[in-house]
Amino acid sequence: MARFVVFEGIDGAGTEEQSKRLLDFLRERKIPAERIEYPGYHNPIGKFIHEYLHKKFDLTPDVQSLFYAADMINDREKIKLWLKQGKYVIADRYFTSTLAYQGLRGVKTKKLLKLAELFEIPKPDIVLFLKVSPETSMQRKLKEKTDLDRNESDKTFLEKLSVFYEQLIKDQVFSQWYVLDGEKSKEEVFEQVKKVLRMD
Repeated sequence: MARFVVFEGIDGAGTEEQSKRLLDFLRERKIPAERIEYPGYHNPIGKFIHEYLHKKFDLTPDVQSLFYAADMINDREKIKLWLKQGKYVIADRYFTSTLAYQGLRGVKTKKLLKLAELFEIPKPDIVLFLKVSPETSMQRKLKEKTDLDRNESDKTFLEKLSVFYEQLIKDQVFSQWYVLDGEKSKEEVFEQVKKVLRMD
């Protein structure tokens, strides 16, 4: 049974919504579960990433990778402890996002996987990829807020990102990936989540 579950997708795919739904679903059934999200905007590393995303300054792709990885390394022992305690760990994005976003910007997958290995970033049991079009991505984000970050506002980037994710999924990089139709209603997407996790 999968216990470390990651929700992935391009911006606006619904990872926050579905990860919260899964947490509530498990807790309602008295199944111990914890949820974590990346970037962790509540901590200093996440705040720094937020400023980068909102174009306060630029970083090279290698440096971006290090900051995103540092955010997860910071939580490494907590994640390991939760898993040791037999809890479900649900992540709204994870190192798989770094593989996609920084990979697209030119950082080799082999280099990123070496980084994950070097710093013992825990591998998820399963990655649920919520597939949406770049058009849907931008429409959803514009409904949420007017101040789109450098990724959310770049349709060409989102198109290329979708293709890059497809390759990660095809190669099953870093975990076992499943593709869900993120264009459907929130309820219908969650039914897919339960089916893949064999909770229906």
